Amino acid sequence: MRIPLIPPASGRFTPLSKDLMKNSFARAAGAASALVAGAALALAAPLSASAHVHVDPAQAEAGGYTVITFRVPTESATASTTSVTVDLPTDTPFTSVSYQPVPGWSAVVTTAELPSPVTVGDATLTEAPVSVTWTADDGVGILPGQYQQFPLSVGPVPDTGSVLLPTHQQYSDGTVVDWDEETPASGEEPENPAPVLYIGDEAPTEGHDHESASGVGATTGTDGAEGAEGAEGADGQVASIALGLGIGGFVLGAGALVLAAAALLRRPGAGAGARGNGTAR
Repeated sequence: MRIPLIPPASGRFTPLSKDLMKNSFARAAGAASALVAGAALALAAPLSASAHVHVDPAQAEAGGYTVITFRVPTESATASTTSVTVDLPTDTPFTSVSYQPVPGWSAVVTTAELPSPVTVGDATLTEAPVSVTWTADDGVGILPGQYQQFPLSVGPVPDTGSVLLPTHQQYSDGTVVDWDEETPASGEEPENPAPVLYIGDEAPTEGHDHESASGVGATTGTDGAEGAEGAEGADGQVASIALGLGIGGFVLGAGALVLAAAALLRRPGAGAGARGNGTAR
């Protein structure tokens, strides 16, 4: 093995220290890793804010039946989503809830006694559907970087401002993420916002909820296809951003390593040692 020689001030060639080379490259690699991590955190902030469970469309009309679709993305990088449970309102309950079959998933609508009787039209309800749970079959799940849509037909839509639809997402590693936080009046989105179906109140005029409310809307007897198409488009944009971030991080890391290596080769005397005739075996 030949080790390059560098000429010190005395003019004699001495072997370049292996420890020096190792430490220099280690520092370069550390700097590159820090650069990539910092860039990824800065660029990924908007992505993480948009990647949460929500319902499409966000607006419905009181008194009728409507199809709402829950979009559930997997945010974990190492586990897949295996179960999704949506809590239905009990103070303004739906009297009818049915689900559209999703391949690879089984669904159960749970009916239970209400905390207190509720009058709906001419009827007084003491029990109603209170939750829906989708469970993935063995070997099935929402993999990292993917999402799934879960449609429900609900009604009659209660005559109220809005209904909160807390959603619980379970992963294959046992982790459960509760999307159950109510968005405050200030409009500042919490870390785990609950999906909201707006009825008498207007849906927010910013972000995805605005697109849902001003787009297809909720109409009696629709199959939710138009809402699904809009959802797929939005998720396609999220996936494109994620891919761009990954490529950008790789390029930044490779560039940092190249610059560090170039700086090391330009150390005083390194070029002269490489061009000299002296070598050590």
